[in-house]
Amino acid sequence: MDPEAIQAIQAMERYCAGEVAAFHRLYNLLAPRILAYLRGLIGDRAAAEDLMQHTFLKVHEARGAYVRGANPIPWIYTIAHRTCLDELRRRRRSRVRLTTDGTLSSPPRADITGTGEEAQAPPESPRAAAAMAALQHLPENQRQALILTKVHGRSHAEAALIAGSTPGAIKLRAHRAYVTLRQRLGAKNDGDAEPEIDLS
Repeated sequence: MDPEAIQAIQAMERYCAGEVAAFHRLYNLLAPRILAYLRGLIGDRAAAEDLMQHTFLKVHEARGAYVRGANPIPWIYTIAHRTCLDELRRRRRSRVRLTTDGTLSSPPRADITGTGEEAQAPPESPRAAAAMAALQHLPENQRQALILTKVHGRSHAEAALIAGSTPGAIKLRAHRAYVTLRQRLGAKNDGDAEPEIDLS
């Protein structure tokens, strides 16, 4: 078991036993990764920060259901993932508002990579921008599998727990996503033999 998982287990067990400082330890250990994961899904940093706070609130509320000794990292990623899906569903249900001349009052969000809102962020490297543009064309389940495994370094088993799938399906989706991205980026690189995929 990796050191991060061991630290998370120890912090979660102490937290479940009533040690408040252990929650701060768990939060400090995992919040940056959870925030990065949520930002990759929803695209907007402010929205991702709100979702992260909701995630840790849900962890607090559900701590009684935690299985002592189990690695809490996939469990917390799953809570974050479901919290994000709830928000995306809520956004899809919200009405699109038109101005009096029938145009959109603001441009709609393109997808979960947040390309519409990233325009306000600092400029990305050309490789990262190309990878993010290609990423938006992937099916949602492939994009999710790729973000979990290639960007966040989760194992296929952990990613399957988070996504509510199987390790084999996650492995296949991530592979297909990676192959598609390589093809798209290869075409943009005018025949470079091995285009790099930079999602940082």
